Amino acid sequence: MDNLSPQAVVEQSTFKLSMRQLAGAVSVITVGEHNDRTGFTATSVSSLSAEVPSLIVSVNRASSSWPALEKYRRFCVNVLSSGQEDVAQSFAGFDGRRGAERYACAQWYRLSTGTSALKDALTVLDCELEAAFNHHSHAILIGRVCAIETREDVEPLLYWRGGYRRLHSSIQVERAQA
Repeated sequence: MDNLSPQAVVEQSTFKLSMRQLAGAVSVITVGEHNDRTGFTATSVSSLSAEVPSLIVSVNRASSSWPALEKYRRFCVNVLSSGQEDVAQSFAGFDGRRGAERYACAQWYRLSTGTSALKDALTVLDCELEAAFNHHSHAILIGRVCAIETREDVEPLLYWRGGYRRLHSSIQVERAQA
């Protein structure tokens, strides 16, 4: 990897702009217990294996959640439903809340691993951290899924081009333009 040609280097701003073209589900990753809880908003969640149910999450190691992930070695992926933009904003840190303060904007309950799950999330995946790989500024987390809860009666919250989107709104816009 050290012998990359100069032509292979892409500007960060160009890369970020390109990644904004990927529409993705919005998740809140919760970690820790009681007053030592924290978490972050992520669109970088992906299934890894169904054979041994597991997933991948990326986290910036400068995040306040990284030390908690190393300490507790378990986390919950809360896939947000379309009415939960305020939760996404809070866990993204845009309103200035940190740590356990981020949980004030919604209702939560405790899972078997001790992590917090968001009431009315589209799906909840309770995970144990199997491995973490450092890559530049981020860590790639592999979580073994211990328990799952899902809802069928809500639409997902999506993130695309720097903003939150709702699936039903996108469909209506497409129909109106046709």
